[in-house]
Amino acid sequence: MAALTPTVLPDVSAPAAPAGRPRRVRVWRGVVLVVAALYFITPLLASFVFTVNDPAEGFTLDAYGEIFSAEGFVQSLLLSLGLAVATIVVVLALTLPAMLAVRLSAPRLRPVMEVVCTLPLVVPPITFVAGISTVLRWGPDYLATTPFYQTIIAIQNPAFPVVLVIADVVLALPFVYRALDSGLGAMDVRTLVEAARNCGASWPHVMFRVVIPNLKSGLASASFLTLALVLGEYTVARLLGFQPFSVWIVTISGANAALSVAVSIFSLLLTWLLLLVLSTAGTRQRSGS
Repeated sequence: MAALTPTVLPDVSAPAAPAGRPRRVRVWRGVVLVVAALYFITPLLASFVFTVNDPAEGFTLDAYGEIFSAEGFVQSLLLSLGLAVATIVVVLALTLPAMLAVRLSAPRLRPVMEVVCTLPLVVPPITFVAGISTVLRWGPDYLATTPFYQTIIAIQNPAFPVVLVIADVVLALPFVYRALDSGLGAMDVRTLVEAARNCGASWPHVMFRVVIPNLKSGLASASFLTLALVLGEYTVARLLGFQPFSVWIVTISGANAALSVAVSIFSLLLTWLLLLVLSTAGTRQRSGS
């Protein structure tokens, strides 16, 4: 009688190893990264060399030491930060409830709202500021006998020009809409809102305790984009005669070019730092959820 030997069946679940095929080396990825790094780093490096290279003294960091003591630096930076905070609050207060109302009650109006919110992208800034200046000139002439006259004057106060907040809200609307639309699309808004309402929550409670905590990443992205836009906006502020941070940098360049370049590098590094913090916060939130 023949002896029975056990047969070892092959493991079909394990993937077959490639038969000596060499691993492809994607050299083009490194080339693209090197070219992109050179494209972005070379101007920054040239600007830094310009600020630290004095023909008389050689290497010096005096331009960076004069940043915080320069005349008008603190006032213009605080003005831009105040305008940025006000713009973020206003644009989010206008956009988020409208987007929620359209998603929950009138989904067919989403294309209309998208077109309206992205319309500022197709309007040239020169045309936009020309319209604003025309309205501001027309107001005092035709509204002098009405209560709106003082309103037209008040929104042009150089200490805090509200007219720049209004203009920045319009300019930031497309970016805020895209950021919030991506955040709302990543969660089931209707289910969350209906569950909260069935539990007896009021609409303010739904907004601040249900929607906003689940939309932190989108709100952070919208806030950062608005902050970057306000800090870098020049055309509207310059043509209307105000001096926020961006206009101050251009103004100071005529008297001290090295200082203006040093301030530009400082503001760019600060913006990158905020972007890094935002990206880290968004990554932690996605990992936690």
